[in-house]
Amino acid sequence: MKKTLSSRRFVLMGIFIAVGVIYIIRLLFLQVFDDSYAQLANRNALRFVTQYPARGLIYDRKGELLVYNELVYDLMVIPRQVKDLDTNLLCKLVGIDKEQFLSRMQKAYKYSSYAPSSFEKQISKEDFGPIQEKLYLFHGFFAQSRTLRYYPHSVACHVLGYVGEVNENNIKKNPYYKKGDYIGMSGMEKYYEDILRGKKGSKITLVDVHNREKGSFQNGEYDTAAVAGENLYCSIDLELQKYAESLMQNKRGSIVAIEPKTGEILCFVSAPFYDPNLLVGRVRGNNYMDLLNNIAKPLFNRALMAEYPPGSIFKVAQAMIALDMGVISPNTSFACDKSLVGCHQHPSASNVKEAIKMSCNPYFYRVYQRIIQQENPITKKIDSKYGLAYWDEEMKKMGFGTRLGIDLPDVKKGFIPDTGYYNRYYKGGGWNFYTIYSNSIGQGEVGVIPLQMANLAAIVANRGWYIIPHLVKYFGDENKKKRNTKYSNKHLTLIPKEYWDIAVEGMYEVVHQAGGTARKAKIDDIAVCGKTGTAQNYGNDHSVFICFAPKDDPQIALSVYVENAQGGGGSWAAPIASLVVEKYINKEVKRKDFEKMYMEVNPCQPLPLKRYIPKSKKK
Repeated sequence: MKKTLSSRRFVLMGIFIAVGVIYIIRLLFLQVFDDSYAQLANRNALRFVTQYPARGLIYDRKGELLVYNELVYDLMVIPRQVKDLDTNLLCKLVGIDKEQFLSRMQKAYKYSSYAPSSFEKQISKEDFGPIQEKLYLFHGFFAQSRTLRYYPHSVACHVLGYVGEVNENNIKKNPYYKKGDYIGMSGMEKYYEDILRGKKGSKITLVDVHNREKGSFQNGEYDTAAVAGENLYCSIDLELQKYAESLMQNKRGSIVAIEPKTGEILCFVSAPFYDPNLLVGRVRGNNYMDLLNNIAKPLFNRALMAEYPPGSIFKVAQAMIALDMGVISPNTSFACDKSLVGCHQHPSASNVKEAIKMSCNPYFYRVYQRIIQQENPITKKIDSKYGLAYWDEEMKKMGFGTRLGIDLPDVKKGFIPDTGYYNRYYKGGGWNFYTIYSNSIGQGEVGVIPLQMANLAAIVANRGWYIIPHLVKYFGDENKKKRNTKYSNKHLTLIPKEYWDIAVEGMYEVVHQAGGTARKAKIDDIAVCGKTGTAQNYGNDHSVFICFAPKDDPQIALSVYVENAQGGGGSWAAPIASLVVEKYINKEVKRKDFEKMYMEVNPCQPLPLKRYIPKSKKK
């Protein structure tokens, strides 16, 4: 019996000793190893404030400032520290009602009662003045400065882009970002986010019981300074950008202009456009929804994302491929046989140059037929699949059907149909030239984006090569310029220069000789080489034009696309392009009446489009 009692006593003693040891270890961990409770206590006297860096500035090619920063304030709240609050006074200063106050406080508590969260964002310097005077009255509230973007010229919205608050997906993808941070959402702001954003810092501030800052903790020993983002020096010519936008006001479409020798983009317009300052500050949310719901889709970047039929500008590429393949010669002639495909009135073309000049549809029907109906070297039979594969490969060398690596996000690659596509579309591969001949004149399944059209003009201007179109010339310090070597390499089509010379001559005659389809693009003292297109689509035809100038020393190559503008490429896109060329090369436009007419006119079919108008004539 005594042994039993003795053993029980030892068991009980062991339990008490074990519990004591556990408590001692736990206290040791809490007081020595775990500093979370110390941090909670510190938050009553210390304030941990993120130091947001200024984003890098953006300049045009001549050093004109396109984007800079303005100081604003976020009103922050730590819910646990809020006490003795004069709610009515705070609501009056911030400009909200009691219901909004309660909603925001509930949201802050849900996030964390100990950590700061934003109560009111992006308060301007002017609006923050009265709040700052009374801030000491509002325990648990403090100000955090940051910068917002400002666009002094209100242009190039689709190029520059805009900045917005990070969402959960941004935070999950990149641990650098925390709730309340801002990130580039579109345009160069998004593409160059890592360069523009800089590096956040942190500051620890002593705060007294009246919510007043009393200086840095430990003389700033634990503070880290924010590092400003790097500047971008872009290729956009501000004056040309403004002018091109004035030409496209009240229209739908795009203008993309490139310096052929460098691939630098001189102007980039997607119309309709908007003032980029609309997507800055506290009004951003409402403005964004207005733009999003606009039937004309001003947020949609047509120059990079709209896949259009190219129309007859595609004939230049068709001619170069056929010449390179040897299926035609420079002097090949075809009759303008309208039983094959519709065409306008003109003499039959006796050579490639005349065919480009007159934009003869039956001629290029025959050209494409010779490209596609090739003899397969293995089977020794005419094989459309073999010819189409060759055609597809050559088109991609010219930048079609592939994403041109411009330094902007969300670039479409257009569509060049291949054998796989037609095999899927026509079950069992039951297709041949006669089912796909519309591709010959830039219709059918072919789709291109305006950037690719401008790049084609640059290829012809360079007589067979291009540098990937891009917007940023260099970034960083003015004295330590950093460049992307990706934008210095030539991409060769491998088509001989003498064939491109034929295209140049044909495009020159399009503008400067009788029978050419773009006489409205003529400028008295500038040799312009161009090609019109009239692209069938839903609603009225699109008006298309590509060109470069001057002929023998090209300084600018561009595409103009005007949506649903009845009358063809020579009626609308060509004259608009000629005004852009004149402005860039001569620095002024002398044809004032001509200029006024094309600035004020709106040839675009009103939205919404309610009917499809089939066309038999394309040029």
